Amino acid sequence: MVTNDDGIDAPGLQALVRVLVSTNRYRVWVCAPDSEKSAVSHSITWRHALSAKQTEISGATAFAVSGTPADCTSLGISKALFSSVPDLVLSGINMGSNCGYHIVYSGTVAGAREAFFYGLPSVSISYDWVGGTSSINDFTLAAEACLPIISAILVEIKNKTYPQKCFLNVDLPTNVLNHKGYKLTKQGNSIIKMGWKQVSSDAAQGGHMLSTMTMEPNSVASNPDAKGVSQEHLLFRREVKGGQVEDGETDYCSLKEGYITVTPLGALTDFFFSLVITSLISMLRHC
Repeated sequence: MVTNDDGIDAPGLQALVRVLVSTNRYRVWVCAPDSEKSAVSHSITWRHALSAKQTEISGATAFAVSGTPADCTSLGISKALFSSVPDLVLSGINMGSNCGYHIVYSGTVAGAREAFFYGLPSVSISYDWVGGTSSINDFTLAAEACLPIISAILVEIKNKTYPQKCFLNVDLPTNVLNHKGYKLTKQGNSIIKMGWKQVSSDAAQGGHMLSTMTMEPNSVASNPDAKGVSQEHLLFRREVKGGQVEDGETDYCSLKEGYITVTPLGALTDFFFSLVITSLISMLRHC
């Protein structure tokens, strides 16, 4: 089952589903938000009902849901929407990397984490999109680069040897066609330092976060004087103030070196990481 946080019509999800269907190996279900839900983290809908509308995606059974990524995963694995529980949940492919502390904000990661909460194998997948460099076709390349690890995971699931106490966060580098291979990494502490700027009403929408360390602003610039804004309704927009990047073999650093990073997440400690690393390394060697 595939979900995401960019919305069911997003090119990353569409490419992932298309590549999965083209293998003729999988029955693919899609349960994804009906609109963009980026950076909603693990929020869920509690006080009102969700709507689910069947949507046409060639080769798959797909529903657009009026909820968050965590909602979509929860509904999709519940057997209320589909006839059975999926073997594997994939969340992505996100437009922008999800590394370091930004994993906490990510709706993409939450889509996989929700499945993990219910004991299902899951993977969140993100592509390090860079405006002016990346193209829509890169999502197809990213999906194709993920096929070996998806196949390896399903073999481990069939053999009942897949680690049960983690889920995986996969990030693909900008130059995915020339990636350096898979690399098992730890979550680092990279983060964008954010601030706030008062804006006028026509600039209040702000920009779109594309990756762990970059923002792509809208074409409408903010008004530094915030003229025309009522004092009763002051408007503020986030803006990038800088960044924090760690050194070493962490997810962000390895991604920027050109690797496809594979990071186990969950209720992890350094001790637990040492227990699962051998199994994961063995799996990656077969990719």
